[in-house]
Amino acid sequence: MTSPTQTEIELQAAAFRRLQKHLMQDRPDVQNIDMMNLTGFCRNCLSRWYAEAAAERGIEIGKEEARELFYGMTMAEWKANHQTDAKPETEEAFKDAFAQNVGKE
Repeated sequence: MTSPTQTEIELQAAAFRRLQKHLMQDRPDVQNIDMMNLTGFCRNCLSRWYAEAAAERGIEIGKEEARELFYGMTMAEWKANHQTDAKPETEEAFKDAFAQNVGKE
């Protein structure tokens, strides 16, 4: 695989920023647990991937710091403002989705 050009990097970064805006501003009603169950990733995954990319470049970003950078607020603030209680069957499905998508890494 060839290295991306500077233009490709900029377009990828712009697409990521748009995804972040969509999830944080346009659709904060979509719950992380539902995203994980349907897609295999959620906002927390995106923040973890951000921290992993930083670590690959020698930049240490902790889990909570990465989440705050992605969410634009602390997890406690996000939960208080946007997170709803999940149904037991949704929580059960999450265990499987998490194990398949996050636990294997």
